[in-house]
Amino acid sequence: MDAIKRQKPKITDLLDGLYHIARWGVAGLFIFAGLTKLAEPSRFAGIIAAYGLIPDLLVPPVAIGLPVVEALAGICLLGNRKGSLATITFLLVLFMAVLGYGLWLGLDVDCGCFGPEDPEAQAFQGLRPALYRNMMILVVLVGMYVWRYRRAQRPVRLINLI
Repeated sequence: MDAIKRQKPKITDLLDGLYHIARWGVAGLFIFAGLTKLAEPSRFAGIIAAYGLIPDLLVPPVAIGLPVVEALAGICLLGNRKGSLATITFLLVLFMAVLGYGLWLGLDVDCGCFGPEDPEAQAFQGLRPALYRNMMILVVLVGMYVWRYRRAQRPVRLINLI
C-alpha cells in the first residue's frame, strides 16, 4: 500500500495543462476563422476593401492568401510546430492594427474576424469589441511564450518530420 501513494498535482502540471488548452484553443480559433473566410472569399474581399488599406488589385489575392495563412498557422500551432506561435502572434498584431485603424477613422464596418456576416458582427456592431477580444488573445499568447521560456519548451521542427 505504501508503494502506491497518491501524489498531489504540482503547479507545474497545472500550468502545463493550461498551456496545452490555450494552444489548442487559439489554434482552433485561427483554423475556424481562416476556414470561414475561405468559404466566401468574394464577400471577405468586400470587407477587406471597406478598410481601404490595400490597392483594389491586391484585394482578391489577400482575401484568399490571408485566410490560408491563418488556417495553416492554426494547424501548425495545433501540432506545436516551430514558428507557428510567432506567425499567430504576427497575424493577431496585424489584425489589431487594422482594427485600430478602422476605429481611428470611425469606420462602421464588419471586423471580418470570422468571415462575412459572422454572428459576432451582428451581435456587437463595431470594431471595439473585436479589438478587446484580440487584446485578450494577445495576453494568452504572451502567457504561452512565458510558459515556453520557463519550461524551455522547444517546438517540433517541421523539417525533422519529413
